[in-house]
Amino acid sequence: MDGNGKECCGPGYASPAEAMQAPREKLLYTVALYTGTGIEAPDYLATVDVDPDSDTYCQVVGRAESTVIGDEFHHSGWNACSSCHSDSSKSRKYIILPGVRTSNLHIYDTSDERAPVLHKVISGDEIKEKTNLSAPHTVHCLGPDIIISMLGDSDGNAPGGFLHINEEFEIVGRWENDITGMNYNYDFWYQPRHNMMVSSEWAAPNTFMPGFDLDDVGAGKYGQSIHFWDFEGKKIVKSIDMGAEGMIPLEVRGLHDPASNEGMFAATLSSNVFRWWKTEDGDFEIEKVIDIPTVDVEGFPVPMPSLITDILISMDDKYLYFANWLHGDLRQYDITDRANPKLTGQVWLGGLLGKAPVVNGTEVQGAPQMIQLSLDGKRLYATTSLFSTWDNQFYPGMKDKGAQMFMIDCDTENGGMTINPDFIVDFGNEPKGPSRCHEMRYPGGDVTSDIWM
Repeated sequence: MDGNGKECCGPGYASPAEAMQAPREKLLYTVALYTGTGIEAPDYLATVDVDPDSDTYCQVVGRAESTVIGDEFHHSGWNACSSCHSDSSKSRKYIILPGVRTSNLHIYDTSDERAPVLHKVISGDEIKEKTNLSAPHTVHCLGPDIIISMLGDSDGNAPGGFLHINEEFEIVGRWENDITGMNYNYDFWYQPRHNMMVSSEWAAPNTFMPGFDLDDVGAGKYGQSIHFWDFEGKKIVKSIDMGAEGMIPLEVRGLHDPASNEGMFAATLSSNVFRWWKTEDGDFEIEKVIDIPTVDVEGFPVPMPSLITDILISMDDKYLYFANWLHGDLRQYDITDRANPKLTGQVWLGGLLGKAPVVNGTEVQGAPQMIQLSLDGKRLYATTSLFSTWDNQFYPGMKDKGAQMFMIDCDTENGGMTINPDFIVDFGNEPKGPSRCHEMRYPGGDVTSDIWM
């Protein structure tokens, strides 16, 4: 059974086109955290009801807590996805929540989709001891196994690497054979059909965890390179240093069509979007295709970058969406012409430019940060928290008032976006006190975790 109760030969859908025909999502998981709020409570996996016909629409209906305080749940991923659709022995049953600060991996069983329960914890201390890695980030299924990008070594220094665990959630070891050329680590996307993987860079945990210091940028403590891998050989074959044009490249997204060998990533601090692709002769290339101008803001130490913190590509590979966390807007681009994206939609939610401080009757804490798109491309969900120390630095009100989740209606025919006036989930009203919400996943899979072969 898949996440929508549909019989299939394995987890997920056979193709992006089939995924787009899936029933409307009814539940949405988001990581929620008390880390950095001053509330002594564990972070948790929140289950949000997004079924408009439900009596509990726009409410948190389940909370599966961590076993300790201070994990800093950040991103998540599934044990299986559409990349192993043809294997009937696989099931998208377990969601993995890494604690960036503790390096713990909490694995939750989602057999009861409304009420996930803790299945297993892989101790961060065990991971450090066996692999000399820490600060887990991106989780991708890989057939029977799982690989996770790790942002540091056991002491919190760069460059980190990749953790390999098996389907029983046992540590196999480090996945990579050679990381020569990688100064830092962050996100990654893979496509075995083309024997390729692309990874990006943030910074060492010891640099980003305390908060953002502009002097660290000048000191070279943040990444500015993108890396292309020989996927089978598990080694980097080309690294591109983008300099000032590519400061802090974060989320990497490939097109969903498995015949495609291209995708997009955003350089967060430079506020640029790049296209990447594999050439006919097997080389890798990138080009900047979107550039968001800085804005002079009184009291801000430098011209304010938009700070592109999350991007995604619609299941049909037609639209690119991204969030500008400092400026406060969400954007939609038609990328039918991959090299020439066309802006087709924009909405404002919070942000430091003051264009939308109140939305749906609620004072927005933060701005659009993590985003997730429905499989049919018609609903974009956005949460407003980035990372606890960065939240407290740029949006100090979030610490006491919590973060929010919004939904944006998307025109998939002509382009365009409007904030849904009836949808808001305010994590400022949680039972144990205001919390932050960050990355989101659907039980049935989504555009940022599923890869087709």
